[in-house]
Amino acid sequence: MLLKTILNTVEKHKSFVYSDARWSKQMPDREIEFDVQPRKNAKPICSGCGRKRPGYDRLVSRRFEFVPLWAIPVFLVYALRRVNCPQCGIIVERVPWASGKNQQTNSYRMFLATWAKRISWQEVATVFGTSWDSVFRAVRWVVEWGIAHQDLTNITSIGIDEIQYRRGHKYLTLVYQLDEGAKRLLYVARDRTEASLNGFFNILSESTIDGIQFACTDMLPAYLKVLKARASQALNILDRFHIMKKFGEAIDKVRAEEARQMKEDGYEELLKNSRWCLLKRRENLTKKQTVKLRELLKYNLRSVKAHLMREDFNRFWPCPLAIRARPEHGPASFCVSGVCERTVRRSNR
Repeated sequence: MLLKTILNTVEKHKSFVYSDARWSKQMPDREIEFDVQPRKNAKPICSGCGRKRPGYDRLVSRRFEFVPLWAIPVFLVYALRRVNCPQCGIIVERVPWASGKNQQTNSYRMFLATWAKRISWQEVATVFGTSWDSVFRAVRWVVEWGIAHQDLTNITSIGIDEIQYRRGHKYLTLVYQLDEGAKRLLYVARDRTEASLNGFFNILSESTIDGIQFACTDMLPAYLKVLKARASQALNILDRFHIMKKFGEAIDKVRAEEARQMKEDGYEELLKNSRWCLLKRRENLTKKQTVKLRELLKYNLRSVKAHLMREDFNRFWPCPLAIRARPEHGPASFCVSGVCERTVRRSNR
């Protein structure tokens, strides 16, 4: 099979043809070149208005970097035509394999951006014999193309979270679509403030915002405030990790207060070295911690009650079909059936 046949299979353009492959004169035995020629009677397309116009002249041949073959760089060589456009004047034609003055083909930029999701950008540059800047420009082009062609309709479930991208409390706000069969990143903004999340709702239409039924977030006050103001009809689902984190903080606070009170009252320091016995999940306890927890469970302590309440609440998570909406209390309200409802009632007390 000829290399030209492979190229016509993966990168065929209607108004252009490829010549046979040859070694580059600049770097013999190290680079492959394909000459590109326009088909006869094929008019060039104006890069300004996008219409077919008569040709004016041709520029010096340029090389466009293509996806490497067997670790050998591949280039498309083409002399761009200028068109005589009555609307835009004398202007360079538009070619389908590249955009603007970029010397990389769109396929190669997509190739680099795909690898940049798997390994570091510097490693991508090293492996494929290019520069970090080229990888950066490729990723930026793909992101800009994705934003320009992004469909922000039919969104019913979103997830909102923050991620630290640099030391010194430097955060990004991320918004995902969580619908079945359509999980994707929708929006990224600097910081984790109200303005950061408001920027996401500003790019949505009112009909799209009204269609959001579920929003999964952590307990960051800024996010909760914006959701209440911009998408109050959505059921706000708090993730398990942050809910259980609040339980742990409450248990630790009760334990510290009770231990201090027992010491002041002259009682035996039963809660000494008991912090992780009460905070850890039972399957993660060491043998020593397991013995300590068994001893604590014999006493009627507030710390023990708090620990047992958390263990009781853990039965909520595997409970199937536990949550159902109460229409009389609004779409954002919920109740929990059976044992989960009793657990929530006790925990609220």
